[in-house]
Amino acid sequence: MMQKKVCMLGGFAVGKTSLVRRFVSNVFSDHYHTTIGVTVEKKSVKVDDRDVMLVLWDIYGEDEFQRVRESYLRGSAGYILVMDGTRKATLDTALALQQTAARTIGAVPFVSIINKADVRSEWEIDERVIEQLRERGWPVLFGSAKLGQGVEELFALLATQMVSAPSFPRD
Repeated sequence: MMQKKVCMLGGFAVGKTSLVRRFVSNVFSDHYHTTIGVTVEKKSVKVDDRDVMLVLWDIYGEDEFQRVRESYLRGSAGYILVMDGTRKATLDTALALQQTAARTIGAVPFVSIINKADVRSEWEIDERVIEQLRERGWPVLFGSAKLGQGVEELFALLATQMVSAPSFPRD
């Protein structure tokens, strides 16, 4: 079975852990727990007729006190950028993290998701900004870890991109 390391990246409290837990165990908790360091979960998905084991690295949220450890990114076949639709500042964090990831691991596939689609009326991230991200080549999905909306699609899209991505040697 093919294994692919995937890093979950995003600001503080955007829903990275909730998305992983919804995907892996189909559970959601309203109780917020800060991730300390990194938590690793695994789940197998099918891409075409191939089994792919996703090794999900849920990395602590970045804020002004913590910078993502570049060593956590090494060896990743892809990553997911998570933003909280209700907090525009999480977009700036995602932009910075995308640059860090590109600098550290190169042009590997990634998907972005704007979480908290269940409270879309409270979003601070507007359509114009979303369109600008798409113009930059970002796949942007909307989801809700709480309702499970968009979660399977998120991981399936990234898995498909990673399997079909040309592999090239790393230095």
